[in-house]
Amino acid sequence: MINPFDDTYFMKKALQEAQLAYDKNEVPVGAVIVMNNQIIARAHNLTETLTDVTAHAEMQAFTAAADFLGGKYLIECTLYVTLEPCQMCAGASYWAQLGKIVYGASELKRGFNVLNTTLHPKTVVLGGILEVECAEIMKRFFIEKRNWN
Repeated sequence: MINPFDDTYFMKKALQEAQLAYDKNEVPVGAVIVMNNQIIARAHNLTETLTDVTAHAEMQAFTAAADFLGGKYLIECTLYVTLEPCQMCAGASYWAQLGKIVYGASELKRGFNVLNTTLHPKTVVLGGILEVECAEIMKRFFIEKRNWN
């Protein structure tokens, strides 16, 4: 039997969140946290809206998921995020003991891989899911930003 709730399905949900960020003139990164094939948290970047450099999609999603679960550990959860997490978000995933991270586009300058950020030893990582689509919304956003100025 085919499981309709695969990595592509949930990354599409994260892309919907990225579009919400885009529509708010936020850097278009979206995230969802999933447990047992159920989305328990949805978030997108809110750094401009909240005037808060820590209001990344992942951080918002971690807070919402912990609130939903009533605890700070996300051991049985998967984070789907459209852009490879930065050092801050990867560090937060370490403390949350996140079970799995699935990301779309790589972040070649500030991503946790290039900065050699330590994840929790039990965290599984999978990158490149809907990579083209995830990279495209970022490219479009920054091209438009450059043309506005």
